[in-house]
Amino acid sequence: MSMVAPSDNTGAAGAGIHVVTTPDPSAELQDPETPESVLTRFGIMTLDENFTEFTVVASMPVGRLVNPFTGMPTVGPLAILVDDVGGRANFYRRGSGQWTVSSELTVELSPDGIDSLQAAPDEPVVASSRPLGPHGATLLAICTLSHRGSTIGGGTVRTVAIAGGPDGPIQRGPDTLVRTPQTSLADLMSTAPMPTEAAAYRLAQRPDSIINNLIGIVHGGVSSAGLELVASAAINHGQAEPLRTASIRVNFLRPFFAGAQSRYEGTALRVGRNSAIGDAQAVGDDGKVSILARVTGYR
Repeated sequence: MSMVAPSDNTGAAGAGIHVVTTPDPSAELQDPETPESVLTRFGIMTLDENFTEFTVVASMPVGRLVNPFTGMPTVGPLAILVDDVGGRANFYRRGSGQWTVSSELTVELSPDGIDSLQAAPDEPVVASSRPLGPHGATLLAICTLSHRGSTIGGGTVRTVAIAGGPDGPIQRGPDTLVRTPQTSLADLMSTAPMPTEAAAYRLAQRPDSIINNLIGIVHGGVSSAGLELVASAAINHGQAEPLRTASIRVNFLRPFFAGAQSRYEGTALRVGRNSAIGDAQAVGDDGKVSILARVTGYR
């Protein structure tokens, strides 16, 4: 079967595509939406999977990652972990011969979440996902995020099951990025800050097959993290006291292909005394808006 990107009206494909088209349990051990290359790049470790209850537990180190614009600790990369565990919980429930397209992703952080990460930055965050409701028009998974044994947040991933799909994951070469404790988040994501224009923050998304999913689309968790980075930078523009991200809400509109012109753009919708709202969009190499996000921050 040929590999075809879903159309704009399929329910959105920004978070990628799950593509194993048979219910073979051995094939289900790796969800093509979050291929092994993404797990390795970001240090995600699977701790437990239950193919009867459709639960997934995985961990990821995020405590030392910072926003490339502000230099402050960021929770944006938690979207990568949420997308992984939530996407897998949904993917494992698909019907025979189906693949899944992610349409929405959310991340919620507790008021003390960032404090916990800063207090023990080398301790990974653990995400535990499970199904929320039956397989209907969509599949919905919810997860909790814990750090040092305490719950610091949660998230959801919604996907749409579609009949058919590509034959299997594309092959990619070895990862040439050597990760060290000094490797920046921007390098892990293959991104680069662009000049700020009128308090609008832009982050270039460079092509990198390691962070792509099956059909060459930027992994949905990675793109969600990019959207949080620019939105957070925008709401913190000129602020003496930082506004910490409390929630991230993402809608995937169409496939997000990286190229010379692909980027994330973030602006502040409102900045108040104790809270702020920022909007962000991912613009593909074709100039079309592929993903939208809204970020809320509090002091």
